[in-house]
Amino acid sequence: MKVSTEQKAKAAYKEGGVSVLLNTVLFALKLWAGIVTGSIALMADAWHTLSDSLSSIVVLIAARLSRRKPDKDHPFGHGRWEQIAALVIALMLGIIAYQFAADSVQRLQTRQETHFGTIAIVVTIISIVAKEGLAQYAFSLARKTNNVSVKADGWHHRTDALSSVVVLAGIFCAQYFWWIDGALGLIVALMLFYATYEIAKDTINSFLGESPSQELMDEIAVKARTVADGDLQLHHFHIHNYVTHQELTFHIRLDGNMSINEGHEVATRIEQVIRDDYGIDSTIHVEPVGYEHGND
Repeated sequence: MKVSTEQKAKAAYKEGGVSVLLNTVLFALKLWAGIVTGSIALMADAWHTLSDSLSSIVVLIAARLSRRKPDKDHPFGHGRWEQIAALVIALMLGIIAYQFAADSVQRLQTRQETHFGTIAIVVTIISIVAKEGLAQYAFSLARKTNNVSVKADGWHHRTDALSSVVVLAGIFCAQYFWWIDGALGLIVALMLFYATYEIAKDTINSFLGESPSQELMDEIAVKARTVADGDLQLHHFHIHNYVTHQELTFHIRLDGNMSINEGHEVATRIEQVIRDDYGIDSTIHVEPVGYEHGND
């Protein structure tokens, strides 16, 4: 199903607004619990939660920018602002992860232990439930609208929920191991580094360009043959993702005795079918049967 830029922007506004509100409340709760108990893991978790609010603000800004119409300087629109937003979120996660790791190593070196209490347990459980709920909400909107920045924000919520689970487990072990708080900080940092890698990898792959899926190529080949009789020998597929829309290019081979008008008509019919069925704008290069490229 083709999703309009307007729908994607609305999804980002909804998810971003809910995220900023809830994360601000959770940040205050976690920071208070961290200060009361003196826990580096809880305070790190609190700042992780605040970073969710910051990343959601980035999502909101990207949603506004991506709604701009194509212009002379940007003929393919501004949809890639969503991918830029996802990279910004990944960078934020990486910086926070590094700081957590550094603080945790320092605490382990000084053999500093932490005494948790009921406050830490209650606040951490509230955080786990709230953040996983936010993650599910973001993933649901991302599936419906294919908004990559909302999906990235969902992963940010998920890592916060998981880091709180780790913190909760550590709270119950703190009475047995003096080093548990520092170790938890390192674990949270590793989780954040992994989230950074996953978000950055997907976004960078999209920027660099990807091959269409084999399934899509096979389906297009079948539809093309319903438009024009015979084996069109479709090849050289390339797809360009501009987030708000996609551009597909490929080659077809036709009878060399066809006129330019006849070949153009066949290519135009195929392009229309692809646009109607997939919402993808395509450009088709026509070649005579038997022609071989040097890299074929």
